[in-house]
Amino acid sequence: MPLPRVTLALQKPQDLVTCTLPQWDELIREARRTNLLTRIAQDLSQLGLLASIAPAPRAHLEASLVMALAQSEAVEREVAYLREALAGVDVDVVLLKGAAYLIAGLQAARGRVFADIDILVPKAKIDEVEAALNLYGWTTTHHNAYDQRYYRKWMHELPPLMHNARMTVVDVHHAILPLTARLKPDSAKLLAASRPIAGADRLRVLCPTDMVLHSATHLFYNEDLSQGLRDLVDLDGLMRQFGEEPAFWEKLAARAVELDLARPLYYGLRYASRFLDTPVPSSVFERAEAGRPPRTLGRVMDGLYARVFRPASAGDVGPLTPMSRHLLYVRAHWLRMPPLLLMWHLGFKAFRREEETTS
Repeated sequence: MPLPRVTLALQKPQDLVTCTLPQWDELIREARRTNLLTRIAQDLSQLGLLASIAPAPRAHLEASLVMALAQSEAVEREVAYLREALAGVDVDVVLLKGAAYLIAGLQAARGRVFADIDILVPKAKIDEVEAALNLYGWTTTHHNAYDQRYYRKWMHELPPLMHNARMTVVDVHHAILPLTARLKPDSAKLLAASRPIAGADRLRVLCPTDMVLHSATHLFYNEDLSQGLRDLVDLDGLMRQFGEEPAFWEKLAARAVELDLARPLYYGLRYASRFLDTPVPSSVFERAEAGRPPRTLGRVMDGLYARVFRPASAGDVGPLTPMSRHLLYVRAHWLRMPPLLLMWHLGFKAFRREEETTS
């Protein structure tokens, strides 16, 4: 199956200067759908090639850069508001995902589009953190009693909190996987190994190995794969940057085993190198064999992700892509909940959906 145009653009942005306008039309559609248009624009700008692009597609690229700058500034402001809101709580806040990449100045923030801000705090402090955020205008977005119980009893985070004036969303985590998940990464170890952010008092980020493992876990154990390729690009950017640090590659696989995250690391290494040419040393693949799935399952996963990492606008997606997304959606729930709880949860959601449809 040939790679979609957006993936080829990420691998070799310098080749875009020869694209025809119909090819640009296809690429821009795919890039918008995957939230990667700004990343491509950033790549071209850094290579000094943006001015060489035809005026029509260049206008889309330049507009995406303006939007990305405004969004980054908004995230920086929102993080400052969070620091102010939590100043009275005796807790260091660990930023996760996009906000962490931005505030820590990581390459993975380049061209990153943000939906919300994710933070990690100790479970013992979760009530204090929520109360402090409530006082500063962040309130829950889920008012149904079942949803509140679902998040607070079984999940790894509070129900999303939205600010009542700015409409910004904060996800407050106390773990990186649900309490009911089969994998059990120790949040205390993640918090203990986290690193301070220079110039940002009481803000921290995960250490490099843990940041990569969290990125892989978020991607390969998440039921929503609408941004799957974007998340794989995040993982690629982290490994390219941290791979230049001494001993990073040597520590990665061992840390994955320690945190019970060997399987998501295996998938992350396999698919980042396959789809984005991430330069992973062969010795790291050997160490990551601890997470390798059985051969038959591995072949099935290869087929599913080969379709999921294709933009829905790609011309040769075919009817198997929706089925692949559905199977991975079911898989994610299966890994996140024991069977009886999963049956109860999905049954309740189906009943509520039917009730809302008929009301």
